[in-house]
Amino acid sequence: MGIVIKNDSELAKMREAGRVVRAVLDAVEKACVPGKTTGDLNRIAARELVRAKARSAFLGYAPGGVAPYPAVLCTSINRVVVHGIPSDDEVLCEGDIIGIDFACHKDGFCADAARTVAVGVISAPARSLLSATRQCLERAIRECVPGNRLGDIGASIQGCADDHGYSVVRDFVGHGIGRAMHEAPSVPNHGDRGRGLRLKAGMVLAIEPMLNAGSAEVRVLDDEWTVVTADAGLSAHVEHTVAITEDGPRVLTGP
Repeated sequence: MGIVIKNDSELAKMREAGRVVRAVLDAVEKACVPGKTTGDLNRIAARELVRAKARSAFLGYAPGGVAPYPAVLCTSINRVVVHGIPSDDEVLCEGDIIGIDFACHKDGFCADAARTVAVGVISAPARSLLSATRQCLERAIRECVPGNRLGDIGASIQGCADDHGYSVVRDFVGHGIGRAMHEAPSVPNHGDRGRGLRLKAGMVLAIEPMLNAGSAEVRVLDDEWTVVTADAGLSAHVEHTVAITEDGPRVLTGP
């Protein structure tokens, strides 16, 4: 399928889905405290999903023949980059960082967002990684204007990560989004300015920088989902669903 341009009515529906995503992540973030399990966090997300009368985009998702994803939330602690599976055996500890990633369908459209948050008091290196990852996303969003290129988004993320001394994960990327969670185009977190697809009003992108404190290399665990840093270093992941409009970027999963 090619790139699908959304009209104002469709963007409004995506914004409603985005509000659900943000509300769910807000509720989950409040529960990211020592002693909670990632299974607890998944139940909070599932409860809020029902209240919003929305449908999970993650539960049962099985691209390329992998085992269906078994939860509504991804919970990725410390060395886990993305796609960590919630469990009642996984307990949050003081000093952890955890990526919480959630997507849902509402009235026929999807929105997707993630944030990495502190559990209690975290180390200075962990705080710096979280701050840099958020800055990468902020810079990338500013590039989302008609006439820019896809490479401008990736270059802004790569440049920001380089400025802070972190590596960018290249094996996993952002994506277009709309009626489906994953649409064209792929949105790499690296690239060359002035290269790639030209951005047009009505495109909607899920932009999701993933930064590692050490090597960019990652591997997938035997559960077919959990992605970890190859060197066991810390990783952080943030994401927003962003519409490109004539008036500039519109963050559909923002406030």
